Amino acid sequence: MDKGHALPQDFRELLHCLRMRSKYAILLVFVVALVIIEKENNIISRVSDKLKQTPQSLMEANSTDPGLVLAENGSLLSLSELDSAFSQIRNRLLNVTLQLGGNREPAVAPAKGPRRHVLLMATTRTGSSFVGEFFNQQGNIFYLFEPLWHIERTVSFEPGGANAVGSALVYRDVLKQLFLCDLYILENFISPLPEDHLTQYMFRRGSSRSLCEEPVCTPYVKKVFEKYHCKNRQCGPLNVTLAAEACLRKDHMALKAVRIRQLEFLQPLVEDPRLDMRIIQLVRDPRAVLASRMVAFSGKYETWKKWASEGAAPLNEDEVQRLRGNCENIRLSAELGLRQPAWLRGRYMLIRYEDIARSPLQKAKEMYKFADISITPQVEEWILKNTQAPQDSSGIYSTQKNSSEQFEKWRFSIPFKLAQVVQNVCGPAMSLFGYKVASNPETLTNRSISLLEERRTFWIT
Repeated sequence: MDKGHALPQDFRELLHCLRMRSKYAILLVFVVALVIIEKENNIISRVSDKLKQTPQSLMEANSTDPGLVLAENGSLLSLSELDSAFSQIRNRLLNVTLQLGGNREPAVAPAKGPRRHVLLMATTRTGSSFVGEFFNQQGNIFYLFEPLWHIERTVSFEPGGANAVGSALVYRDVLKQLFLCDLYILENFISPLPEDHLTQYMFRRGSSRSLCEEPVCTPYVKKVFEKYHCKNRQCGPLNVTLAAEACLRKDHMALKAVRIRQLEFLQPLVEDPRLDMRIIQLVRDPRAVLASRMVAFSGKYETWKKWASEGAAPLNEDEVQRLRGNCENIRLSAELGLRQPAWLRGRYMLIRYEDIARSPLQKAKEMYKFADISITPQVEEWILKNTQAPQDSSGIYSTQKNSSEQFEKWRFSIPFKLAQVVQNVCGPAMSLFGYKVASNPETLTNRSISLLEERRTFWIT
């Protein structure tokens, strides 16, 4: 009997011992976690300090043009170096999480199956906002609208021959991180700087459905000004962490950029084994582009307008050469893509805006086929709804078009004198893309005379 009564006491002592050990174990894990966090904070602090340092040679630090400088007397550290440093931090934190959590999966797992990375490469006023909606409307695609805008506003390039090279390298490095869903890279360029990964200044946030849907759309905060807000719902400031996690959850990633001038600089992205790149180069008649820019950016083209109407003073030669340079960059990139180098085979597509405007649904299906993504009824419905409007919506960035009529409106708004200038400086590009020259004012404004050669959509298989 005595022995039988002693057993519960032994169990109580055993349980008490186990509870004490559990408390000590929890305390030990807590202390270890604090030590690890402190070490990671030191690493992050050292990386942050590097951002504030002035490198001895920007060419060595970033492999870009020495004229590259950041606004407000800052500096630009090599993005690849930053990528390596932050990758090490993420990997170490992940290892610790797996060890303490019993080898659990990360909170956000990458999307399953082949993941495509689509770049819509264009220039301003070529219809890229409209075409970008073809991808923005697809629910399984994470779409970003002009994220490189922030880099252009933050980074300045000193005049010089290497200017284009410097900008191309910076844009390329940022693009790589974005396609990997590392949206934190933008925090270095958004102004004012985000706090705790929150920002009210993400350019044209409302043009990206992925940034305006749950869980990225957090509860609206009263009296908090957001410069670029969502269109159809009220959201709180953009949480970059939630956006990055949403990017990983989507099956595919797409973005549009009008600041990539040379296709050749994208070769490292195409050859990166982590990416499955599809590059769609969108072009438009340069006469139509100029006519559209004169409306959208009226103040920048006052001398063109005065010259066309009054002819009092000659056009500024620098402006003419800038137009020539833009056309040449577009042409050279297209010629490179159409030459079918091994690294671009199956990854480059050339398409004209005019062909999309005439047959939007057909061309959308061709772009999706090229990207190897299945188009959804949601996208088809949006295209039919937004390309048969009775008249174009107001606003220079509108994506609602009566597309079959809209693409030739420029013929009645641009003076023939300006059309001649474009034809003279952009002749090689117009010939490559199948845009016919208007020999007189009557030809320009006569819609029965087509200025468009019939061309098929090009992509390399």
